[in-house]
Amino acid sequence: MTKSFSAARRLGLIASLTLAYAAPHHALAKALPELPLELTREVGPLAHDPWEGLNRKTFKFNQGLDRVLIGPIGRGYMKVTPRVVRGRVSSFVANLAEPRTAINDLAQGRPRAAGVTASRFLINTTVGGLGLFDVGGKLGLEGHQGDFGQTLGRYGAGSGRYLVLPLMGPTTLRDGVGQLVDMMTDPVAMATAGGPKMFGPIRSSATMLDGRANADGFLRALDDAADPYAMMRSAYLQNRADMVRQARGGAQVLPDFDAAKIEP
Repeated sequence: MTKSFSAARRLGLIASLTLAYAAPHHALAKALPELPLELTREVGPLAHDPWEGLNRKTFKFNQGLDRVLIGPIGRGYMKVTPRVVRGRVSSFVANLAEPRTAINDLAQGRPRAAGVTASRFLINTTVGGLGLFDVGGKLGLEGHQGDFGQTLGRYGAGSGRYLVLPLMGPTTLRDGVGQLVDMMTDPVAMATAGGPKMFGPIRSSATMLDGRANADGFLRALDDAADPYAMMRSAYLQNRADMVRQARGGAQVLPDFDAAKIEP
């Protein structure tokens, strides 16, 4: 029994690490869910991309990895998992990100948004069955996303150079620092550090599978683009600029993103 459990744990860890290193799809799902194609042209914020040559090579590598490994895993998940179940997984994943969003709401000087986020987390974790159901949303508490890169932008930090990381996908120097801070200060990760050992792998696997599934439409469109790299860069930078604009109290400009229109 112990040996089979250890084997299962090892398989779970291998699976979660494989998916965790496919983080570009999680990042895409956060930044680009159902992005209208007309918004992916080279418009909006100008790209500061002095490392474009290296970035293009890294982008090509990430695309190749998606074609041979991550894409088939994600599409297999979509094929065997009913849409309603995938919806529950999405709600579960989003709920685990709420505490981090609430912390950044406070850091951005938006106590009302933080209150909405904290209320959503409490309601959905309890009444919503650990976040499987978005009860808070049905009560009028709309969700939104927040991270430390957005917080830095709220206080005037420029995005810095655009960067494509191997296995990690698109980011900027500012947002890369923000991602590192978010990982180190994730309340859910810290609260569950001494809990069940399978929680981390399960969370990672669910997050990455959900992310790849949500990004599938955009990634397919990317393959048909005249310049997939430029399309990705433009879409990513537009979304990040929009998130910073919202953190500063501006109106949301791009439609169909997950961020809610919550006033500071």
